Amino acid sequence: MKNYTITVNGNVYDVVVEEAGAGAAPAPRPVAAPKAAPKPAPKAAAAGAGSIRVEAGAAGKVFKIEANVGQTVKAGDAVVIIEAMKMEIPVVAPKDGTVASIDVAVGDAVEAGALLATLN
Repeated sequence: MKNYTITVNGNVYDVVVEEAGAGAAPAPRPVAAPKAAPKPAPKAAAAGAGSIRVEAGAAGKVFKIEANVGQTVKAGDAVVIIEAMKMEIPVVAPKDGTVASIDVAVGDAVEAGALLATLN
């Protein structure tokens, strides 16, 4: 038997796969419905988090964080880089401001529209 963890549309499933012997037909077994792993609690925004939201435009994985809390950014400056389908997609500041919070970490899986950072 082999154990695998599979993620489908953000739901995590633990799967056990049993190999049948050569030429032997597998015995029918009842199958329980998969149970989704509990989703992690959303990260709390830092105290005094900004009012300008920087959100993911596409689902993917956080590849790199380009800005730091307290850093001044101009509209169009990259704040976070998302990797989706082997492409690096910069998520830019919608307005000039100061980074108030970074709400993700490198390696986090994010959905389209997810809050990545806030600006003041």
